Amino acid sequence: MAKKLWEPSPERIEQTQMYKFMTRVNSGFGHSFSSYPELYRWSVQNIPDFWALLWDFVDIQASESFSQVIDDVTKMPGARWFSGARLNFAQNLLRYRDEHTAIIFQSEGSEAVSMSYAQLYTRVAQLARVLKDLGVQPEDRVVGFMPNMPETVIAMLAATSLGAIWSSCSPDFGIKGVLDRFGQIQPKVLFTSDGYVFKGKDMDRLERVAGIMQDLPSVQQVVVVPFLRDRPDISQIPNAILYQDFIDPQAQEIEFKQLPFDHPLYIMYSSGTTGLPKCMVQGAGGVLMQHVKEHVLHSDITRDDVLFYFTTCGWMMWNWLVSGLASGCTIILYDGQPFSPDPGVLWRMAEKTRMTAFGTSAGYLTALEKSGVRPAQSYDLSSLRMLMSTGSPLPLEGFDFVYQSIKSDLQLASISGGTDLNGCFFLGNPMGPVYAGELQCRGLGMKVEAYDPEGSPVYNQKGELVCTAPFPSMPLYFWDDPDGSKYFHAYFDVYPGVWRHGDFIEINDRGGVVIYGRSDATLNPGGVRIGTAEIYRQVEQLEEIADSVVVGQPWKDDVRVVLFVKIKPGYELSEDLKKKIRTTLKENASPRHVPAKIIEAPDVPYTLNMKKVEVAVRKAILNEPIKNKDALSNPEILDFYSNIPELQED
Repeated sequence: MAKKLWEPSPERIEQTQMYKFMTRVNSGFGHSFSSYPELYRWSVQNIPDFWALLWDFVDIQASESFSQVIDDVTKMPGARWFSGARLNFAQNLLRYRDEHTAIIFQSEGSEAVSMSYAQLYTRVAQLARVLKDLGVQPEDRVVGFMPNMPETVIAMLAATSLGAIWSSCSPDFGIKGVLDRFGQIQPKVLFTSDGYVFKGKDMDRLERVAGIMQDLPSVQQVVVVPFLRDRPDISQIPNAILYQDFIDPQAQEIEFKQLPFDHPLYIMYSSGTTGLPKCMVQGAGGVLMQHVKEHVLHSDITRDDVLFYFTTCGWMMWNWLVSGLASGCTIILYDGQPFSPDPGVLWRMAEKTRMTAFGTSAGYLTALEKSGVRPAQSYDLSSLRMLMSTGSPLPLEGFDFVYQSIKSDLQLASISGGTDLNGCFFLGNPMGPVYAGELQCRGLGMKVEAYDPEGSPVYNQKGELVCTAPFPSMPLYFWDDPDGSKYFHAYFDVYPGVWRHGDFIEINDRGGVVIYGRSDATLNPGGVRIGTAEIYRQVEQLEEIADSVVVGQPWKDDVRVVLFVKIKPGYELSEDLKKKIRTTLKENASPRHVPAKIIEAPDVPYTLNMKKVEVAVRKAILNEPIKNKDALSNPEILDFYSNIPELQED
């Protein structure tokens, strides 16, 4: 039985917007729900009613309302949502035009600066006017190779106000990584900065931008935002102009192009570690509805909140964070290394800004714990009411660390979804308790199940994560996929008409969820399916282990588990430590989880979004080609995993 770590008081529950929404359901549909499980069941059994009520509850700004919520609730893919509606995504994020703080921005080593909603609106207007004069039309692509700074948000809002499609890459991507993405979608305008700061170093990017432009002929205008210097030399970049020379300082108003609900908004990318990244086209209305649901109901975000997520512009959590503007809250943008100049940098920012919702990755929390920093002892976090974690499963020890060393009275929401849906399948529930090692709930309106290999739902046991009914933020289509075959094979070729996401999960009787890791990185020793996260949970709590990655190696007509460990300074991978690892896994997981081989590695490969790349390691040990290494933050480490003599031995 999982340990209960936190529970909201009845008074706190009744103040949440989730509770108010449930009250609206009760009064409008004749129910008397008093708990989240009841509300969830209603939301997936009455999908059109749920999304229609949400539209009204969050006050979607639209020039024309919808005539029908969904044309076929059994059709996936291809269901049409909110037919007849006309709206603009940027208009919904710029619905406020007052002196309330919209954005607080802090870069590594700099002081924070802020911008009001009125100032944000004006700056978007100044940019949108020039983009329109440049000839930017609906469905043109406008892209960013930008740090996480206000001008990135402004460029996205200006582009989408015109109906253009926004796409972005983080500036730590290499030239090939950028071209693998932007080269497919042929953008008209590229926004970039002259560089950024990371670990105290100025990272100039103008030479890289010049290299990108050599193979990106579709770009008619490059707009360079000064970051490292006031007026950088841009003479080597074709069609380039400085941001301050590009905008129209006289513009005051925005003409928001009114477009259908399913008008393209974003192009997002798969990680690209097994081939060219898939370009997933997502619709304006679907992303908007998904994000406001997750903010307003599941995160209880109001105008009084200060919302932060540690992210780059190459991760979907950037898009998620920026949508917080639709709720009128203050969003915090941070650009830099989260442990530079020291591990307390984000917590000093949390204290100073009176942050209420702190979002990060499980990897950051694990690294913070190992750094020895205990925020509860050093910072005033009295305003903080919620901490969110995603990117990978948060281990049991991470839950304990949050409540023991960050704050004992907060909602810890371990959340999970995907770039594919630009949102979450599993979220926080401000009305419910937090249990160690569990995600609190399935998201409202998301008909999620765990399937066994035969395609039947299972509870209290591991299964494949599927969604059995359509949801608004499903990709509209994949770029350059005219017959839809790439889209179909990505999600629907295993269970027809059912979205298969590629994770192993367990849903318990309370509705809580445990994630066991990617099913495409599944370990199958003796035919028993094991999620990699089950091993990481045990191994990475050992004081000698800095990091680890585990893969399955085909061996003698079976699969054997191979564990690579990165050892902390001051320790060594002795036979005693190997025995300790095996004993820990055997006693706390099962004998099946015990690796056949334990090998020391200098580092573990990660994507630029800080996700472990088990598939690339497996390809490396099998000497199979690994494509698009530019999607990795440390691709050079894969050389270590090739041709390891020990893997040729019993």
